[in-house]
Amino acid sequence: MKIIDLTHPVSQKMPVYPGTEPPIFEVGCSIEEDGFLEKKITFYSHTGTHIDAPAHLINTAKTLDLFPAQHFFGKAFQVNLSKKKIESIGISELKPHKEAIQQVDFLLIHTGWSQYWGEERYFRNFPVLSLEAANWLCMFNLKGVGIDTISADSEDSKEFPIHKVFLQRDIIIIENIANLTELPTDEFTFSCFPLKLQDADGSPVRAIAYL
Repeated sequence: MKIIDLTHPVSQKMPVYPGTEPPIFEVGCSIEEDGFLEKKITFYSHTGTHIDAPAHLINTAKTLDLFPAQHFFGKAFQVNLSKKKIESIGISELKPHKEAIQQVDFLLIHTGWSQYWGEERYFRNFPVLSLEAANWLCMFNLKGVGIDTISADSEDSKEFPIHKVFLQRDIIIIENIANLTELPTDEFTFSCFPLKLQDADGSPVRAIAYL
């Protein structure tokens, strides 16, 4: 079995959603003074490669800890749009893969945007699904939809319609996916286990592809 890490590293200098504070790493205990090393880490729940729970945008909706562990593991398919220069991903880009999407638990959308990770450009004009395409994907029995951009909605969105289409149906959203170019195939097993935090509106994950 080959394992491919689809996760951006968490660090103090990493890109974060505009207006969000970056992670803070502090040494709480040192080997010199305490005999062991332990760090205090402070970060927002939607830092780096992470999951959005329904409770992120919908009152009284599910938090991540209410999902069974198997909801974060399953068969996946990658739609590779990295060679196309598009801002809106429509049904026409997805429909050729209908049969494959019917067979999987997760759809990962490879836009190629992760190449701009660490650059100011990463936060602007990234591709997003059209509302029609998002609703079309809800016809399938998906556990989650992932994308290699900072958000499932455009940067100027105030209502977050794409998020809500998925989250109101308990379809989790995985954002800031990395390294999709390393996948030699479009079909694989995928996991995105979150930290088991009580009342979690979101959580960083270690997203993994298993070949």
